[in-house]
Amino acid sequence: MKWLMRILFVVVAVAGLVIGALLLMPGDKLGAILAEQVKAQTGRDLTLSGDVRLSFWPVLGMETGPVRFGNASWAASEPMLSAESLAVGVDAAALWNGDLRIKRVFAENPILRLEQSQGRTNWQFGAPTSTPPAETSGAAVPAETTGEVTLDQLELTNAQLIFVENGITQMDFSGVTLAASWPEVTSPMIMQATMAVPGGAVEVDLKIPDLPAFSNGDVTALELSLAAPGGEIGFDGRVNLAGEMDGTTRVEARDSEKMFAAFGQAGVHIPPGLGKKANIAAHMTYTQDGRISLRDMTAQLDDNRFLGEADITISDPPQIVARLDAGDLDLSRISETAPAPSGASQPSTSAVDGWSQDPIDASALALANGKIRLTANSIAVPGMEFGKSDLTLSLDRSRAVLEMHPATLFAGQLNGQVVANNRNGLSVGGKISASGIDLKQALTTLAGVERLSGMAAGSLEFLGVGQSEDQIMRSLSGKGNLDVGSGVISGFDLDRLMGRGTGSGGTTVFNSLTGSFTMDQGVLTNNDLLMSLENFRADGTGTVGLGARDIDYLFTPVALRANSGKGISVPVRIVGPWSNPSIKPDLTKVIEAAADVKVKELEDDAKQKVFEKVGNELDTTITDSDQIEDALKKKLEDEAKKGLLKLFGGN
Repeated sequence: MKWLMRILFVVVAVAGLVIGALLLMPGDKLGAILAEQVKAQTGRDLTLSGDVRLSFWPVLGMETGPVRFGNASWAASEPMLSAESLAVGVDAAALWNGDLRIKRVFAENPILRLEQSQGRTNWQFGAPTSTPPAETSGAAVPAETTGEVTLDQLELTNAQLIFVENGITQMDFSGVTLAASWPEVTSPMIMQATMAVPGGAVEVDLKIPDLPAFSNGDVTALELSLAAPGGEIGFDGRVNLAGEMDGTTRVEARDSEKMFAAFGQAGVHIPPGLGKKANIAAHMTYTQDGRISLRDMTAQLDDNRFLGEADITISDPPQIVARLDAGDLDLSRISETAPAPSGASQPSTSAVDGWSQDPIDASALALANGKIRLTANSIAVPGMEFGKSDLTLSLDRSRAVLEMHPATLFAGQLNGQVVANNRNGLSVGGKISASGIDLKQALTTLAGVERLSGMAAGSLEFLGVGQSEDQIMRSLSGKGNLDVGSGVISGFDLDRLMGRGTGSGGTTVFNSLTGSFTMDQGVLTNNDLLMSLENFRADGTGTVGLGARDIDYLFTPVALRANSGKGISVPVRIVGPWSNPSIKPDLTKVIEAAADVKVKELEDDAKQKVFEKVGNELDTTITDSDQIEDALKKKLEDEAKKGLLKLFGGN
């Protein structure tokens, strides 16, 4: 028994001497020993600066000053981890069982660089291995068993997190505070992170139920929630080491512009109706090449609700291909401009009874590229409302093309396309064909003209340039034609002006109206208007100031029947602003026409008297000028005959 006690005493004494030696050893010597052990276990260099302090029981721990932990040999030259100070502690008792239970990892101002390339990751460690000797038998060599690794507490203060994929930096976040915990192998890994951003902070909560499977490259479950200034993002699905994801996602934005600013997109202006407030839910698939697929998507953007699917490629700007059904879509406030910064000059006001002179904010055309197919029961835009429509919007570098196949507007159908280009200043243009258009509704909405009604068809090609409605309308050029069936012009009565006395009380009912026109510098010119009425027709010629919102037009009625000899043709001139034009007969034309009639009557009366006088003298009836010559010839012949007879003694 005595020898056993002596042996035990010797062991305790030796252990005490070893521990004492370690405690008395200078910090740089301890650092060198730890660096050698880390190199042997991981194959990475560990550089410790300053004093190194150790603890042994119950936590085997180390505290040090500045530290650098090397990167993988295939990765960049920057260290994988560096920090101004580092404290690490492991459960000493668990080490006896071969388990690594990390009790704490504290780091101040660390820089953590995670890299991935060709299936390799720099967070997978392994000591250098030599080529094993050739096996002398076919017996299988049992795999080396490894102990469990767990983490009780990880804290990084004011950290910088960098993620590099195939040599390209995908993420670089600074000012991050991170905490993580994985207390048991079968427990989920839980992580919280906070990062300062413009307008506040982003807070991330992440949960991986099976961390060992995730670390081995398997597809595992993931729960993620992110709270940012202006809204939240959530995900519940599956993920792998490459960052590929598949599951359900939701985005709730209480202030989308503030949320964009938090993620580095300050200055983005979102028009009302397109998501100043947003709530989006979908089944999402994300691949490592930056492609997002959204299926079974529901998007509530302000008061508008969209159903459909979309494919998005993350780039600058994003690439979008989508198919959406919007039901009743309200974009009536889409042209509202962003609020002016404090101290900035305010935009000019709209001219009275004119087009708006406020600058048009077309910056939304640069938000994305791609193609969006949209079907809707109705679409309200500034100043008008479309009915059931099928539209395709193509976006390419601040140029938008809206194709209609078809669109319902003013009770009719529109086919063709409209283009808005904001690459080098704003321009708008298009080529449209229309049928079944309610002309009164169209003219009232577009030009404030309420006097003309009927169902119309036609075509239009146009181009306008400018930064406001007023500039665009004053620059319009193009051409078109109009074909209207039966309709009504209110405000004047062509029947009464024609003298029939059966007018319809201040209106003109016509059977058809056709014409073509050209546009140049905001002035529409028409020279071939033809209006067909019951007993006469009216030709029209003149100009319409699309920019100045005025008109100078002349209708000229032409009788189709004698009208019992009653009345004369009275041209009608329309002159003045659209809001209150003057509509009245053109008396100059009336006087000229009346004078022509009187002259003709006088000429006819004089001719008749001449015919009667000549007829009496020639003893015959004269009705036209040709008969006078014949009558004179006959009279001369008769007189000549009489003279000859007398000369020769005849009777």
